[in-house]
Amino acid sequence: MIQITDKSQCCGCTACASICAHDAITMQPDALGFLYPVVDKGKCVDCGLCEKVCAFNDHYDTSLNLDKPLAYAARHKDMKEVETSRSGAAFIAISDYILEQGGVVYGVGYTDHFRVVHKRATTKEGRDEFKGSKYVQSDLTGVFRQVKKDLKDGFTVLFSGTPCQTAGLHSYVGKKLRANLILVDIVCHGVPGPYLWRDYLAYLEKKQGDKICWVNFRDKQEFGWRAHKETFKFVNGGGKMSFTYLFYQHIMFRHSCGVCPYTNTKRPSDITIADFWGWEKTDPNINADDKGVSLVLVNTEKGREIFDVIKDRMTVIPARLEDCLQPNLKHPSPENVHRTKFEKAYKKYGFKYVYYRYGNVGPIYKLRQMKLFIKKKLKFR
Repeated sequence: MIQITDKSQCCGCTACASICAHDAITMQPDALGFLYPVVDKGKCVDCGLCEKVCAFNDHYDTSLNLDKPLAYAARHKDMKEVETSRSGAAFIAISDYILEQGGVVYGVGYTDHFRVVHKRATTKEGRDEFKGSKYVQSDLTGVFRQVKKDLKDGFTVLFSGTPCQTAGLHSYVGKKLRANLILVDIVCHGVPGPYLWRDYLAYLEKKQGDKICWVNFRDKQEFGWRAHKETFKFVNGGGKMSFTYLFYQHIMFRHSCGVCPYTNTKRPSDITIADFWGWEKTDPNINADDKGVSLVLVNTEKGREIFDVIKDRMTVIPARLEDCLQPNLKHPSPENVHRTKFEKAYKKYGFKYVYYRYGNVGPIYKLRQMKLFIKKKLKFR
């Protein structure tokens, strides 16, 4: 049976819980809201399937991969899709095609009060909720089993998620059903804890004295594609805050993000999409207006077939792979040395305490900035 003694060795993909025929495994949250498998020994028959299905390791299946990914800069020809998507709307082009063929699309949306979850869509209107970045680990409870049911029912399924999620699903569905499953992963920087996002929203609402009715993790219409700033709309007004500072400190990521085995060009998906940082090396004009451009890596023969069909919907320019190697295609995001202290402080004192201690608000942040300023001044004397 699966037992997590080292949290860094579990990505929370739910493959182990999904494959258990006896429902002996449930996904239980830790202090930050990250889900981990817990085994009911009274139900477990010790079949070993949960351990066998786990793909979070250095020997995940890459048997379908091309020798080398095919890299492209891509931007949807419909500028409305580009403006309402995070990058160049490559995901929209791919998912539109699947939906037009009567297929099903899975992506990340919201439930309850902006709780981040994976959802199923059979229409473009439903799929549109998956647009944009969500910088929180999504809840996959029950989703892998729903995907398998769709595949058994004869649907073509497009599943988009982080590479650890696509690797887990690939392992769970098996080779026979994999034929009608298209996997699209993102170049992932790391995932913050769901409880931190929940508490951040509650903090903002208390501070504003109003209820949040709309969120945008990266508002490129307000700040441009390069910026990473959130925008929130309250029932009686708007606001711009920042979850971003904590995000880029790598202090609230899942422990597994620091040892992610997928941070390379052997992706566990048919197609990889991302912001194309360094697009200027490929074409100086494709993103001159700063509206966004996608990096697309075609990883498998199936991915190549789909991309060949949909590429006419986009402006597509071949790129050299070496011009596309952003940090998380080369190595994991290093875990902050204060990560454990951060979690203990959050558990004991709550969100506001860690936000003021480690975030970009309050006197501690101002003191840190002053020290950096003095250090830089002394350096250039």
